[in-house]
Amino acid sequence: MRRQTATCGVAPAGSSRSLRLDPLSLPVRFDAHDPRADGHVRQIELHRERVVLRRAVRGMQMAINVRVSDFTGVALRGNDEAQAIVLVHRDPSLSVPLLVGADGEELVEALAIWSELFALPQLDEGARKPAARRRRANAIRARRPKFLMRRRTGIARELSVHREEREIIARN
Repeated sequence: MRRQTATCGVAPAGSSRSLRLDPLSLPVRFDAHDPRADGHVRQIELHRERVVLRRAVRGMQMAINVRVSDFTGVALRGNDEAQAIVLVHRDPSLSVPLLVGADGEELVEALAIWSELFALPQLDEGARKPAARRRRANAIRARRPKFLMRRRTGIARELSVHREEREIIARN
């Protein structure tokens, strides 16, 4: 696997370089900022068909393998000073930064290249709606509770009374 850490990834202290990945030289492995990980860094392996995220949280090492088709699209995020192209996932902690820069024309061209490379749509972050609330997957939510299932519904029936009959009791 070829590494592009010489010109990209988490920039060393004092470096003015920003994250720039070449979409035509995949696979690539780089480091990215992760506020929840130990050391605030996670390793990302980016392939054409999958993304592997490696990080340690409270000393526990984890590797998350996500197919590129599971991502929702490629989006341009940020404000006027700094913008970034991000591979967007439904879970925000799985989103992957692809390019950080300030030149608007270069970002728009790179957005089209990344979108075509991964066969994902270009998302408009300004018109993004909040995700719909997920339904609970509880199939028996509308059923009666278990202790009520033992009871019969409706009017209680009267017990039959047998008059003038002799009771037979079995004895040893």
